[in-house]
Amino acid sequence: MVQVLIKAFDILELVAQRNGQSITLTEIADELQLNQATAANINKTLVHKGYLEHIGKKKGYRLGPAAYSLTNEVPYGKDLINAARGVMEELTAKLNESCLLGVMRNNKRYILHVVNSVQEIQVQLRSERNVYETASGRLLLAYFSEKELERFIQQNGLPDPELWEEASSMEKLLQTLPKIKKEGMAMTFMGNRHIRGFAVPIEVHDKVVAGLSVFLPEYRCTETRQLEIIQSLKTAAIEIGSKLGV
Repeated sequence: MVQVLIKAFDILELVAQRNGQSITLTEIADELQLNQATAANINKTLVHKGYLEHIGKKKGYRLGPAAYSLTNEVPYGKDLINAARGVMEELTAKLNESCLLGVMRNNKRYILHVVNSVQEIQVQLRSERNVYETASGRLLLAYFSEKELERFIQQNGLPDPELWEEASSMEKLLQTLPKIKKEGMAMTFMGNRHIRGFAVPIEVHDKVVAGLSVFLPEYRCTETRQLEIIQSLKTAAIEIGSKLGV
């Protein structure tokens, strides 16, 4: 058991030395003189716990958000957060609704940054959530390539009909995702919690790097309010993207 822990720390230290650059499984095994199967098993656990992020078989691994949270060092996705923070604060001040910056990490929707409103009734958040149940998760999924989507479904299956009826079969999913992409927006309604969510893409040089989302209790979401939220989100996303693209 102690030897496994030592090897896990060795892997984390090696990945950290890359300063954000990825490292392959083969490189990890060679550098640390580990059996590839052993390294792969340790990495799988570190990915599951969020200390490593697996970014593809060819690219390998880099540090995940949990590794940064241990020391309160440079935030994960710092450039994206720095570009978005001020815009998100203005968006929340304008709408008086909470907004979040979401990305896809290890097949989950992960929150990079959130700005809370001053409303008395707030929606409770978890940093990681099922992609299918969040507006930003669905949105980001819509911009996956065919191979990325195929791999995601192989690993996670299709949405539960109670969670996302419109995409609960492969046929329905392949019809729904292009609609989200065409509209440049995803919406969710969690009936059991009476919460509505809206998300739009943040693009840099025609590549979607994150989703910008506003979420609120259903009773505050009138038709007029919904239109205001969507338009404000799209304007804010464009501003964030332009800052990142400089």
